[in-house]
Amino acid sequence: MGLEIETRASDSPWIASVWTSRSDEVSQMTSVASETWGLVFWEQDGASHAAVTGPESRTSSAPVPEGAVFVGIQFAVGTSLRLTPTSTLVDSGLQLPDTTHRHFRLHGDRWETPGPDDAEALVDRLVRSGTIVRDPLVTSVLSGRGVPGSDRTIERRFRAATGLSRGAIGRIERVRAATALLLAGTAAGTVVADLGYYDEPHLARALRRYVGRTAGELRSGTGGALALTAQRTTS
Repeated sequence: MGLEIETRASDSPWIASVWTSRSDEVSQMTSVASETWGLVFWEQDGASHAAVTGPESRTSSAPVPEGAVFVGIQFAVGTSLRLTPTSTLVDSGLQLPDTTHRHFRLHGDRWETPGPDDAEALVDRLVRSGTIVRDPLVTSVLSGRGVPGSDRTIERRFRAATGLSRGAIGRIERVRAATALLLAGTAAGTVVADLGYYDEPHLARALRRYVGRTAGELRSGTGGALALTAQRTTS
């Protein structure tokens, strides 16, 4: 059984994607590794909830609240919460207090709870307030622009801004792209050639570590609910 997730792109350079979902008849999901952090809002049984979700360095299994409706914002790589180091959020998250249908609280301030079409307005306010910041060096590297500094400095800045190494971000980006292709029915050999894997066993190892599925399971749509949202890391 699949988990229906609808994802849209965003014009905001701060946002990787905006997604919505429902959890009807789904109680467990396999989460695909993610190089980005996010905000997620959901309603269940008339109660409202909000959380910060961290980057995920590997695949994992997680319960899904029954009968919930979700709105999520995934942030671009290089962005972070000013008062919460991203390294503390890796493979973890942060439940936000005092959440209602209209408001949630982040870093002591109250903000309007967004709908699917309100993500950009909320993020713009968070950026203008200084709640969300961005490392320009990381953004420049991801955009392919030359930057001053040693490899050690760049690696340190990547880890500080994202909680992950530069190499891990690249591996996760690639395996997520591979997953999307396999879900669309692309042959494993074609994915290997298109995305630069050494061979099919190399792809299989990446899928096992970061996705928790085989290429065959992805192509056939078997293996249970899979949480995967389209993401963008550069503007």
